[in-house]
This record gives sequence, structure tokens and C-alpha cells, in this order.
Amino acid sequence: QVQLVESGGGLVQPGGSLRLSCVASGSIFSIYSMGWYRQAPGKQREWVAGITSGGSTNYADSVKGRFTVSRDNAKNTVYLEMNSLKPGDTGVYYCKAWWAAADYWGQGTQVTVSS
Repeated sequence: QVQLVESGGGLVQPGGSLRLSCVASGSIFSIYSMGWYRQAPGKQREWVAGITSGGSTNYADSVKGRFTVSRDNAKNTVYLEMNSLKPGDTGVYYCKAWWAAADYWGQGTQVTVSS
């Protein structure tokens, strides 16, 4: 069992930056692949970025070059650094952990990009 808690969301102007954090507890963090998803009002949840247990990263085309995902296994934490934010980045951002057949979600953190 893994518990995930996101933080770092907020209101930011277009072009601004935010860094989201997701702290995991309850299991061996380092074995899990981690991902960030987001859900805008009235839309389906979409994948944003992911990082494997070995540190390999992948990004959705919409955020490539602007967002960076990283992890600190010593702190049981995965980060999402978001730069050059756009209004279309607005939504609730969720952290996900998965390994084998198990997957776990956090409760989400709101990101609003608006002037």
C-alpha cells in the first residue's frame, strides 16, 4: 500500500512557474514508476509526465520542453517543475505510483493559470 500526498499547486500568471511535489509513504518508493496526470474542468484526466524507477522520463507533447519530472528516492518524493505555464495547463494535478499490477493515486492539487 502506498499513500501519496501532492502539494505546490496554486494560482500563477501565464508565463509563470510552479513546482509540484508528491510525497509517498507506506512502501519502498524506489521500486515504483511515478507519473503526473491532470484533469481540467469538464475533461478527462490526461497523462502529463512520468519517471521510471531507473530515472527515465517521458512527457506529453503538450508539456515537452516546459515541464520537468524528477525524483528523490531518499526523500520518497517526485517533483514536477512547470515553466512557461499557459491557461491550458489549468487543472487538478494528480500523482500516481505503479508497480506490477498495483497502482495508487494522490488526492490532487489545483493549478490555475490566469491573469
